Amino acid sequence: MTDLTNPHYDLLGGETGVRRLVNRFYDLMDTQPETWELRQLHPQDLQSSRDKLFMFLSGWLGGPPLYETAYGHPRLRARHLPFPIGSNLRDQWLLCMNQAIDEQITDLPLNRALKMAFARTADHMRNQADH
Repeated sequence: MTDLTNPHYDLLGGETGVRRLVNRFYDLMDTQPETWELRQLHPQDLQSSRDKLFMFLSGWLGGPPLYETAYGHPRLRARHLPFPIGSNLRDQWLLCMNQAIDEQITDLPLNRALKMAFARTADHMRNQADH
């Protein structure tokens, strides 16, 4: 099992690895037909979204707290409340992130640990009941 005392940030390769994961995530979201609904919640130009996710993940994964320095506490759930997030959008988000993780992270314990952490966080973002 991955030593969770080591920051995932370093295990991913620091800034370069986190940026690569974020870019692949958004490339997938931008091009897969099955994530069309999720893509529509984002601006046409994804650069700001890429930058903010990179900054957030940097700190969340144990690296520099770039997001907090620029914007204050992430208040992740509160910042996502304006968007109607149900299981479908959660699953679309996870589809992209899990594929990006599978393509970028060959260390299986780290791969699994990240997928579990992202799944918990994505599920926490849901604010709509499923019908």
